[in-house]
Amino acid sequence: MLLESKKSGLLAGLLCSLASCAALAASSGENASDESPPPVQREFRGVWVATVDNIDWPSQRGLDSARQKQELLAILDRAAALRLNVVILQVRDSCDAFYDSKIEPWSEYLTGRMGQPPSPPYDPLEFAVAEAHKRGLELHAWFNPYRARLRDVKSPAAANHVTVKHPELVRPYGKYFWLDPGEEGTREYSLNVIMDVVRRYDIDGTHFDDYFYPYPEKAGDQEMDFPDGGPWRQYQAQGGKLSRGDWRRDNVNRFVQAVYESIKKEKPWVKFGISPFGIWRPSHPPQVSGFDSYDKLYGDSRKWLAEGWLDYCAPQLYWPVDQKAQSFPALLQWWASQNSRHRTLLAGMKVNGWKGVSDDAKEEEREIELTRQQKDASGEILWHAKLLFRNTNVVAELLQNHVYAEAALVPASPWLSAEMPGKPFLHVAVEGGALKLAWRSSGGPVWQWVLQQKTGGHWTTIIIPGDKLGETIKAASPGLLPEAVALFAINRFGNMSPGATYRRSVK
Repeated sequence: MLLESKKSGLLAGLLCSLASCAALAASSGENASDESPPPVQREFRGVWVATVDNIDWPSQRGLDSARQKQELLAILDRAAALRLNVVILQVRDSCDAFYDSKIEPWSEYLTGRMGQPPSPPYDPLEFAVAEAHKRGLELHAWFNPYRARLRDVKSPAAANHVTVKHPELVRPYGKYFWLDPGEEGTREYSLNVIMDVVRRYDIDGTHFDDYFYPYPEKAGDQEMDFPDGGPWRQYQAQGGKLSRGDWRRDNVNRFVQAVYESIKKEKPWVKFGISPFGIWRPSHPPQVSGFDSYDKLYGDSRKWLAEGWLDYCAPQLYWPVDQKAQSFPALLQWWASQNSRHRTLLAGMKVNGWKGVSDDAKEEEREIELTRQQKDASGEILWHAKLLFRNTNVVAELLQNHVYAEAALVPASPWLSAEMPGKPFLHVAVEGGALKLAWRSSGGPVWQWVLQQKTGGHWTTIIIPGDKLGETIKAASPGLLPEAVALFAINRFGNMSPGATYRRSVK
């Protein structure tokens, strides 16, 4: 409270000082105006940062904390430079933790040994959230709800790992141990893990990918069934009438609904998103064939969207535009047709490596443009960070210089709140060949500021973290100061305030 009071006092002094300068400037032709800037672009621009098996971060197990931080900052800097606005960081890939947890052990992918903390101690998720927010990025925590661990591992499980602490919930299947979604204890356990993070960290979203019941594995030529006979028989003995497939889907549905409702009860602004397999069922739309995620993973992703249990849905549309049997635009259009509640619909996209595609950058551009043209679609999530960091096949260069040339806000979530921030107070002064801006909220917390400036007849946009309360705009060339500026406040739901505008008269 004392720190906040000091901040308020300093800000008041600065605003009074700048107000005096602005009044002086007004006498020589500076004046307020209601000139309208162009609408701010809204587009979800996400990237997955995978930690399982050290795909993206950290580059190897057992790095010291300084090196881990350095690598994570490089990813965040790259995301900001490419004008992305959401980083989806995998924080629980095998019932382990990339954060300081009292429930699950530190991940072996982080420190080299399950249960061993980083050295010297720090909290990677706390660090990631703070550094992402400094760069104007949302940070979404990505959980795998059911995968427990690889079976063929050399390091021992920690004493508090679920395979040791709750073996009654765990089933061996193929290469992995899995939590059994049919067990009530599984749902309670994983929900507790997720809500622990929601409560303790200032994350902007929670995220699942496409793993629910595991992808089918084979013993020889025979597909193995998931070994959930115990809870299935118990369900039948209690009078359950669903088929086994519908029962499995219901297990997942109830968990998804519980996660969504629990998050909203705790922190309504924290978004919940899922990136399911891109084909809900073959023949939806009619020309599409392929893997049946409804029947094999028991994930009824269309239902989650229809019921409003998601704030965003990002089906993994990892096929090229011209691949007819899994057509990117046909699938995107089908998913949009299912989005009756107008949630944020995204395309999960590959960054490179499409079958039969020779120019990855051109394919990426085509898919992003198609997504922009599709009604009820609002952006994309890119798989995955390391490929963008390497600028694989110049895709990152294309994004930075062309496709994402202008900053964009994450789409608003009006179903969560219609609350709009108040019009901010803006003061402008001309000093030393520069515009000096200071501002403050007219009420309520501000997540981000949007600052637009018009120079030489052209408007540009920058997005500024909410804790920053001023900006100095230097002349683009001698004597060329912006003709106008506009400032908007954005809250955690993505809602935008009316704009505070300022126009400099040119004599």
